[in-house]
Amino acid sequence: MADPFLHVEAADVYYGASQILFGIDLAVEQGQTMALLGRNGAGKSTTFKMIAGLAPPRRGKVALAGQGLAGRPSYRIARAGIGYVPENRQVFPDHTVDDNLIVAAKKGPRGDHHWNRGRIYEVFPILASMKDRLAGRLSGGEQQMLTIARTLMGNPDVLLLDEPSEGLAPIIVQAIGELIKTLRGMGVTILLAEQNMHFCLGIATHATVIDKGQIVYRATIDELRHNEDIKQRYLAV
Repeated sequence: MADPFLHVEAADVYYGASQILFGIDLAVEQGQTMALLGRNGAGKSTTFKMIAGLAPPRRGKVALAGQGLAGRPSYRIARAGIGYVPENRQVFPDHTVDDNLIVAAKKGPRGDHHWNRGRIYEVFPILASMKDRLAGRLSGGEQQMLTIARTLMGNPDVLLLDEPSEGLAPIIVQAIGELIKTLRGMGVTILLAEQNMHFCLGIATHATVIDKGQIVYRATIDELRHNEDIKQRYLAV
């Protein structure tokens, strides 16, 4: 049987002498929207940093389309097809929306460039209406959309979205959810880290639950929806 498209196997991550992730196993198939769910501090962001090369595993495997990524510098992991949207957005505030997109433009790992500014503005019409506005003057939700759009300009094979709903007004969270469903419908492979389970129930296809740095549950999103024990034990606030 072929390995999953994005495959993490038996990965341990340390910050100094402190172990944060313990034998992480994670599998995302091409075209899936996988929700990595867990409470604050469970290890979601560290898992993303591990995949993106910002917190390399001390042991274990990280691979994309059969290509090993563990131990590579983060810029090479990005070139291999990992697009990382961090939780703190990190737009270039003194540059326009259009400039933020231009600076991130590159071909994908196989030379493809499906995502360009024209396509971005079709999928993100709100950004098209403010392309000459400084990114620092956008609202939090608009900056979140810009960060996702900027990452797509790199034509990644997998999009890592770290807490995209955090700190946003409910109406903006709904808009972000609709955007993710649009990307899913376009075949984009998405790994989504969230502690907002209800947000994920409407947009993800599969779920993996992490607790105290360990994977404790894997299922389809429908199976999670009906598993009250898992929801209460690991996801209730």
